[in-house]
Amino acid sequence: MSVLAIGASLLAAPVESGRATHTGTIDGAKYRVETPDRWNGTLLLFSHGYHPEGFPVGTISLTNHPKTEKWLLDRGYALAAAQYKDGGYGYQTENAMTDQLALLDWVEKRIGKPKRTVAAGQSMGAVAATLLAERNPGRFAGAMNVCGNFDALGSLNAELDVLFAVKTLLAPGKDIDLVGAEDPDASAKALADAVEAGTKTPEGRARLALAGAFNNVSDWYSTHGPRPRKVAERIRQQAKWVMGSYAYGYGGPSGQADLAARAGGNPASNTGVDYGRQLAQSAQKKLVKQAYEAAGLSLRGDLKQLASAERVAADPEAVAYLKRYGVPKGNLKVPMITAHNTGDGGTSTDQENWYAKQVRDPGNLRQVYVGRGSHCALSAAEEIVTLRTLLTRIDTGKWPTTKPSRMNAAAHAVGDGYQAPLDFLTGVDRAMLPAFTKHDPPRTLRPTG
Repeated sequence: MSVLAIGASLLAAPVESGRATHTGTIDGAKYRVETPDRWNGTLLLFSHGYHPEGFPVGTISLTNHPKTEKWLLDRGYALAAAQYKDGGYGYQTENAMTDQLALLDWVEKRIGKPKRTVAAGQSMGAVAATLLAERNPGRFAGAMNVCGNFDALGSLNAELDVLFAVKTLLAPGKDIDLVGAEDPDASAKALADAVEAGTKTPEGRARLALAGAFNNVSDWYSTHGPRPRKVAERIRQQAKWVMGSYAYGYGGPSGQADLAARAGGNPASNTGVDYGRQLAQSAQKKLVKQAYEAAGLSLRGDLKQLASAERVAADPEAVAYLKRYGVPKGNLKVPMITAHNTGDGGTSTDQENWYAKQVRDPGNLRQVYVGRGSHCALSAAEEIVTLRTLLTRIDTGKWPTTKPSRMNAAAHAVGDGYQAPLDFLTGVDRAMLPAFTKHDPPRTLRPTG
């Protein structure tokens, strides 16, 4: 294998054909392109998920599961991804819109024009891939997304609701700024500490369950472990999501500071929100009731406390920014498939529900689910079968069956070396049976209209 480090200034120079790694920088964005021995003409352009500042990036990812990359290259697919400007950290969807297209231009000029290009994305990158496909149908034959956070503005508002409840009910009087923090890291740590302390008492767990209910936060944290059944353990696993993906995520004080710098202000708001109504619509309301009964607390009293607490207002310009770079319109003119594990607490499957309602031509969208905890927890085999389903739709104009039993059989047939889903939260992979399943996602609680 040869490794070619090529900058944008050499755009006109030819590159060698066959198996090669191409790396370089275009307008400040690092990229990586892998070409196979014999290219079949299909290019997968991958958009990575949210990386908080300091996240160990390492090699630029080209697929959701690392082993998917080898399988695709062995079968003639070319793979490409930009890391985006600013090292790829923070809310990068705006940069993805330019950096990914610039990389696609590079591939077309240096490697050759693909017969078809698939926009692929993971988590935040699913928003980028969806926007790329919606806005550039002439350049993409289709899109495939894993664990997509499609309505970034609605999700950000719901994350604010969760952290607002944590601050109000579990850390009253503490110096915590949810937005516009002078010391974002200190506020994030204070929120995480409040969550951790809350897991230790029945009263704290009840209030954590209420906070988690405001964004349908999953009670299934582990990729490889079973879904918990006891109320206390379910809430402890919810709390891990709230600490890792909320307090320290893109909606937490540090992530919010990054987003505010890009958007020109704060895009999140909870003015006018009726938290009693939000709870009544939540998929987690039964868990909340059970936890409050176990703790002997007044749910009505806590909802009154939330109702009287000072709210957070958004800056209109920042809202407009996030609508432009974080809210797809559903005007798909190419087929798209999404895959989501049912226990995802980083991005609830309610995001799939929201996007399906936006799509103007339902025949262009197919959604599949994997019964597993954690975030983006697909095995390479499950990712491969999902992609092959999309390619069949592109080739034939018709979706093949996505019946779970058929999808699981197809994933099993990929081979033993591709059956280990990676737990992104621990970095551990472990062999498991394919787990495509039927799933009815809940409704989003703060959808963008």
